[in-house]
Amino acid sequence: MTFPAFADSADSRNVPTPPTRVIFVDDDATLRAANIQSLTLAGHIVDAYGDAREALAAVDSGFGGVIVSDLRMPGMDGVQFFHALRAVDPDIPVILITGHGDIDMAVDALRAGAYDFIAKPFGADRLLDAVRRAAEKRRLVLENRELRRASEVLPTGAHDMPLIGDTPAMQRIKRTLRHIADADVDVLIEGETGSGKEVVANTLHRLSQRRDRPFVAINCGALPETVIESELFGHEPGAFTGANKRRVGRIEYASGGTLFLDEIESMPLALQVKLLRVLETRQISPLGSNDVRDLDLRVVAATKENLAAPAMRTRFREDLYHRLNVVTLRLPPLRERRGDIPLLFAHYVGVASRRFNRPVPTLNASIQQHLAQHPWPGNVRELNHFAERFVLDVIDWEDHADTAPGASGDLLPLPQRVENYEADVIREALRISQGDVRTTIDRLGIPRKTFYDKLQRHNIDRADFVPEN
Repeated sequence: MTFPAFADSADSRNVPTPPTRVIFVDDDATLRAANIQSLTLAGHIVDAYGDAREALAAVDSGFGGVIVSDLRMPGMDGVQFFHALRAVDPDIPVILITGHGDIDMAVDALRAGAYDFIAKPFGADRLLDAVRRAAEKRRLVLENRELRRASEVLPTGAHDMPLIGDTPAMQRIKRTLRHIADADVDVLIEGETGSGKEVVANTLHRLSQRRDRPFVAINCGALPETVIESELFGHEPGAFTGANKRRVGRIEYASGGTLFLDEIESMPLALQVKLLRVLETRQISPLGSNDVRDLDLRVVAATKENLAAPAMRTRFREDLYHRLNVVTLRLPPLRERRGDIPLLFAHYVGVASRRFNRPVPTLNASIQQHLAQHPWPGNVRELNHFAERFVLDVIDWEDHADTAPGASGDLLPLPQRVENYEADVIREALRISQGDVRTTIDRLGIPRKTFYDKLQRHNIDRADFVPEN
């Protein structure tokens, strides 16, 4: 799944919108050539046909562009062509070119679902504006379809979730996991908070021969220092006050499987010494016991800190770091792998949709812009919560001022800026015309139907410009 605003680079705001494929159909060779030139100079990819039946054969439901067709043509005319396209995919945007005598036919086609019509004669700017808007609509339609498809086919359970991502960084991590899956080496995972360290550890476990044995996860930063030793190593009855019965520690319970130690940088120094001995001997002695029990386990540790940094020497033992540092996986933050955001977002939308029993909402330009431009300091975890709010329709744009609709123009893509400009022009024309429809559409030079469509799209109320008297 790919949104056009996304790229593998860290800053997707500099990535231009990909060229639009335009199928242009007109039996007039001169008019056809002139419009092909205008569209091509504007950066579009144009396929031109003099016969609508030939053009129809080139279109399927996955067509990602725009259709521009004359109404009056021999054989299959523009209206017949439009209805045939509707049978292929009712959401393909069709722009009809019509003479003044055929406007009623064009209006009927608009009511049946055509995107727009352009009356002859028309300037290149009129055609290019209609194509641009139609292309944006088509991209959103296809992205919503892909969002729904991806949200349905991706797994839903936390333990079934694959390591989602196709960017080069994630492909390298997947290759490394496959290579070390059945090698009994301990692994250190480095990554920012929320970057998916436990998902990587769980994926490694599922790829290994230990997959049928326990995957035991413990957050070293979430346990009080007074209980973490008992939690990890276990204890015998009477080992300390309150120890009334035997407890199997998490390390021993993980034997045969994988022990995941998250936020290992938070482990007390005294406990680090004991963990180092466990890693070296693969043996454990519970508190209050002289028994030595053999272990068969893989240890996967995760940290958000750079354990090799000199500043960590007072907090983390260097010998333990080197013992864990047999294989180190560094997870990139989400802002460095933006190309994976669509897949991740689709997955979390699907999970939230089923969890809350809500339909998958329609992706709009504001959501797409936010996904592409937000820095995601909370990484995958933040994206997951955003997907939940998207499904529940409770997004508070005040929390996302950097990419909220109407935010700084420097952050808005060019199409959005043009949309804002168009809305301002319409409001100015209405103000000058004092809300009179005929005067306004004459001033704007657009059909009445197009005028009302634009009012609805820009949420403009004509009555606001009519004088009270």
